[in-house]
Amino acid sequence: MSIESKARKVALASLVWIITVLIVFGGIWFWISRSKAKLTDETGSASKYKEEVRIIADSFSGYAGLRKSSEELKSKGIKLIVQDDGADYIGRIKALRDNKADMAVFTVDSLLTSGIKIKEFPVSTVLIIDETKGADAIVAYKSALKNIQDLNRKDAKIVLTPSSPSEFLARVALASFNLPELPNNWIEEADGAKEVYNKFRKASRTEPKAYVMWEPYVSMALKDSDATIILGSDKLKGYIVDVLVARREFIKQRPDLVKQVIQAYLSTAYSYKDNMPKLVLEDSRKTDSTLSKSESEQVVKGIQWKNTLENYAHFNLLDRKEARGLEDLETIISKITGVLVTTGAISQEEGDNIEPTILFYDRFLQELKQANFHPGKKLNIISGNTLANDEQVRGDVELPVLTEGQWDSLIPVGQMRVQDISFRRGTSELSDFSKHDLQELTSKLKSFPQYYLVITGNARAEGDPKANLKLAETRSKVVAEYLILRLGISRNRIKTIAAEPSMTGGDAQSVSFQLGQIPY
Repeated sequence: MSIESKARKVALASLVWIITVLIVFGGIWFWISRSKAKLTDETGSASKYKEEVRIIADSFSGYAGLRKSSEELKSKGIKLIVQDDGADYIGRIKALRDNKADMAVFTVDSLLTSGIKIKEFPVSTVLIIDETKGADAIVAYKSALKNIQDLNRKDAKIVLTPSSPSEFLARVALASFNLPELPNNWIEEADGAKEVYNKFRKASRTEPKAYVMWEPYVSMALKDSDATIILGSDKLKGYIVDVLVARREFIKQRPDLVKQVIQAYLSTAYSYKDNMPKLVLEDSRKTDSTLSKSESEQVVKGIQWKNTLENYAHFNLLDRKEARGLEDLETIISKITGVLVTTGAISQEEGDNIEPTILFYDRFLQELKQANFHPGKKLNIISGNTLANDEQVRGDVELPVLTEGQWDSLIPVGQMRVQDISFRRGTSELSDFSKHDLQELTSKLKSFPQYYLVITGNARAEGDPKANLKLAETRSKVVAEYLILRLGISRNRIKTIAAEPSMTGGDAQSVSFQLGQIPY
């Protein structure tokens, strides 16, 4: 036998021996592992949880009720895991797309921009959690900026946290007010409200900068006597809205679990509706964002948690009278899309491709309404089949009638961004284009329900000054009556005036719209 042949036999025998050893040791390891697992099972207990639901959110206090609802779900054998991703909305929607989470919370604007970013919407909205009503604000030094309109200059900047409700509040301002001189690079980035606040404190008081922050930093900034809010989320309606979404496959495969989460949340929010500061304070300790008692009270003032009836209204399940002016989700999504397109956050084509109705699913709330669900029943707070009187739709409070002196003392907020409302030369007759533009203006006015509106009519300077002034006055009144009688704006909110004829060109045949507010 050759040396080469012997070497092959030795190598083969060695290989067989190695394989045999591996099999033996593998078998021993498997037996030991199985024995340990069996021992663990025999000395442990069965889990009390039958199901598990994974939700992605962040530490925002508005989600305190969602985190707290895990206790009610626990009693039903459902383990609710609320994961904090630090407001990484892109990562959040990707996790849902990749089946790494079942549900999540988004602001409507972040849901739209995130879905566009990954080129799909793998989720549908099943509930509205809350709406910001003062938790965010645009703050400035009065020495530099007295109102939104003062941002209309080429050297102005807005300091904010990107991809946050604060950024969207700034975009609402840009989309709603006429600021053509504000530069394209108007954003100065900061990492969170604390850094925005620190930049505010260190800034020059005459530099034309606005600072967007959230509570408790808004209240901290306002301790400076020169600080002022030039736009607060408390003045908005239907823009900064937090929604609970579920993965589409999860909705289809486990509708029972989605419905259980919705019911548990509504019951938890109802049980704390008169003691939200306590819930927010407790929640802040669990999320490492510890607030003081006074800070938690201030935070609660800026959040409007949506109750069961208000969700019915937003999902278009109540008639117009019952809804009390609350916008349905389709309208909310459409107008938020408009803000994103107008301010360049998304393209016109991307905005046109958004179909609002595919972004929410009303079946769960329909079923709850048909079953006469009320969260108080789950808590044995109410009985019978009638909704409790304390569960109401909170509609807009109509602005009071002002005296001439009060109209004169209104604090200017800004000139509304709207296409020129023009008239045929020498007349007060509205064109069809202008009527359409007034409909868009009406949507914006309804989104700023706490502001008054001054309509100023203009006319050319050529010709009889008295006749021109009368024409300018008539134009403002024609527009006002169209807004009131045809488009439903309250007469209490509107005052008409005429500008002295001094212009030429197209501007001389238009009207302008100035928002104002009663002094604090």
